[in-house]
Amino acid sequence: MSYSSTAAAQLVNLAESEGGNHESLSPFLTGGGALFILLLLLYITTRFNRDR
Repeated sequence: MSYSSTAAAQLVNLAESEGGNHESLSPFLTGGGALFILLLLLYITTRFNRDR
């Protein structure tokens, strides 16, 4: 078994055992925060990009 396949197998085992979800992170809060930040950056960009 090569080193890369051994490392990949260990990563798969780690991902399966941990589950990947953190209890304190809400998908709605994370997505809403990202949307708010992107809209804020869009607003700032449009305010600085006035040609007239």
